[in-house]
Amino acid sequence: MKKNVLEFDRSRYDFRADVKETFRAKCGIGEEVVRYISKDKEEPEWMLQKRLQALALFQGMKIPAWGANLSKLNLDELSYYVKASDVENASSWDEVPAEIKKTFEKLGIPEAERKILGGSGAQFESAVVYHNLRKEIEAQGVIFENMDIALKKHPELVQKYFMTKCVPIGYHKFAALHAAVWSGGTFIYVPEGVKVTLPLQAYFRMNAQGMGQFEHTLIVAEKNSQITYIEACSAPRYSKNSLHAGCVEIYVGEGARVRYVSIENWSHNTYNLNTKLAIVEKDGIIEWINGNLGSGVTMLYPSSILKGEGARADFLGIAFAAPGQNQDTGSKVYHAAPRTSSTIKSKSISKDGGITTYRGLVKISKRAPGCKSNVQCDALMIGKGSKSNTIPYIQVANNTAEVAHEATVGKIGDEEIFYLMSRGITKEDAIQMIVSGFIEPIAKELPLEYAVELNKLIQLEMEGSIG
Repeated sequence: MKKNVLEFDRSRYDFRADVKETFRAKCGIGEEVVRYISKDKEEPEWMLQKRLQALALFQGMKIPAWGANLSKLNLDELSYYVKASDVENASSWDEVPAEIKKTFEKLGIPEAERKILGGSGAQFESAVVYHNLRKEIEAQGVIFENMDIALKKHPELVQKYFMTKCVPIGYHKFAALHAAVWSGGTFIYVPEGVKVTLPLQAYFRMNAQGMGQFEHTLIVAEKNSQITYIEACSAPRYSKNSLHAGCVEIYVGEGARVRYVSIENWSHNTYNLNTKLAIVEKDGIIEWINGNLGSGVTMLYPSSILKGEGARADFLGIAFAAPGQNQDTGSKVYHAAPRTSSTIKSKSISKDGGITTYRGLVKISKRAPGCKSNVQCDALMIGKGSKSNTIPYIQVANNTAEVAHEATVGKIGDEEIFYLMSRGITKEDAIQMIVSGFIEPIAKELPLEYAVELNKLIQLEMEGSIG
């Protein structure tokens, strides 16, 4: 039987590991759950107080009524802390429980670590089960830790940066929820002048149904340093909804460069309500490369505050929406200093009634002369009923700014297919070539193995396109 138009082959991700949970918090969010998480992790008093303060803020906020529809997300039906192993933070894959290790082997994590990574972490449910950094990178003074371990080993660094200036605990309702129940994640510290040439990676896997995952990523890149960090995520599909509300905070020092790559391939029953923000000092560069492919509902807008003169932010993202999916994504840039620059390139594919939305913001301060910003949104629609929205907001308070915005919407048309078929290419391969060309700007920015994986995710067969 032929598939319809465009499909993601999720067989690699939709398997469910037969793992017995060692702990599951009762459903619903309250002070009892928050206190248990903090006590179980043996956290300092200041972190518990921050969690409780965030819980109070969360309980006083309303669920956002703009953007994607969140009315079917019942927060009282979720468990906010689930553990499936007594082994945490193992430095060898041989120490990881067999079934959990098998899960990450299927996802290709140990293989990727051997081939291209300088360090790797793996989180299963609410706990990091594996974490390792190459000795030669560690010798440069680089810190790469499970966030829970970093809180114990480097409490002063964590307290200085954790949800203070970058993403405050009251940033929005789901940021407050995250601050109250966060667990696991990644902490990276790169000393001044150190350039890490091999990427570091963390993989986050939800295996259980009816849970929330709330990993926290905190990256601090000191003056003239450089780091590439990759996050990947997946979950099997269930009939019950799940929630992913992680948080990423990135501090880019003067002249430093951080490349953050994220491929989020959650299942269709997952609400992906992530928060990502970077503060960039003088002449620093933040690069966001984002792929949103799997979740039923996504609201995600990686944001950059260009705080220092000459700072730069580049965003490159792709979103895919199949039937029943709503991908509401984009990027925000705040030009707060002179001669800062930004580029936003957003691509989307919607199929057979899927909905994609670019929602973005560029804001140039009155005190920021000589700024430049370019926004480009490209959408490809396939099948009947597909939707693509572009909602840009550009606010310029300085008449020296140079700002451009361009948006295009296209389809896979008969002429393109006919031209390729006239060269001896099959119809299915012709469509594959067109879509591969469409996503090529994102793929070419990924390490080779991840670029191949992104292309393999898209399996195409054509029976028609929108009229």
